[in-house]
Amino acid sequence: MIILPAIDIKDGNCVRLFKGDFSTVEKVASDYLETARSFENAGAEWIHMVDLDGAKEGRPVNNKIYTDVAEKTNLKVELGGGIRSLETIREYLDMGISRVILGSVALKNPKLVRDVVEKFGSEKIAVGIDAMNGMVATEGWLETSDVNYIDLANQMIKSGVKYFIFTDISKDGTLTGVNKEQLKALADGTENCNIIASGGVHTMDDIITCKEMGLYGTICGKSIYKGTLNLKEAVEYACE
Repeated sequence: MIILPAIDIKDGNCVRLFKGDFSTVEKVASDYLETARSFENAGAEWIHMVDLDGAKEGRPVNNKIYTDVAEKTNLKVELGGGIRSLETIREYLDMGISRVILGSVALKNPKLVRDVVEKFGSEKIAVGIDAMNGMVATEGWLETSDVNYIDLANQMIKSGVKYFIFTDISKDGTLTGVNKEQLKALADGTENCNIIASGGVHTMDDIITCKEMGLYGTICGKSIYKGTLNLKEAVEYACE
């Protein structure tokens, strides 16, 4: 299993939100590049980054920050937020981003997902499924649909998607543990895909839970910044 330490960017700052609420924004680090390098020094090979401004505005906003991390560290950058077009995906991949995350557009424009998987390959594309009470949320979590998260995943699998990032919004930024039930239901309800858990990671217990479920990866954000999870220890355990 891989561990993906996270940096969310808003107004150029490294922040975390509570349950995806933009009014709860909290600055958690002063320098994104220094933070990314600390993740690399702890043994991480991947970093999960989110353009919160982009997610809200539906377009890329903080491009330089992500390309800086891709160029100035050895980390593989997984990036989401405001990615709505084939052109944007091409630009990010050309800039050295390793994997782009499609969120709202997966629900609203499934043809684009099929097209980009076919053009760039399944290794370069992940679909972020963010759910509230099991229903998919979109537009920076500002809207909730009537589509079940497992149904969306299976629709995306038919389009060639192999990587999914599942976030239970009610857990995100809360340090209350991952949603084991929904993650297990997603794993049991899908085939031939790689699931990355996101939201609620608190301690090593969550890393152990995700690994025992056979998940592909786990994203860790606030737990690292608050010191409830030792990144080096998590990476070493996940790699065993």
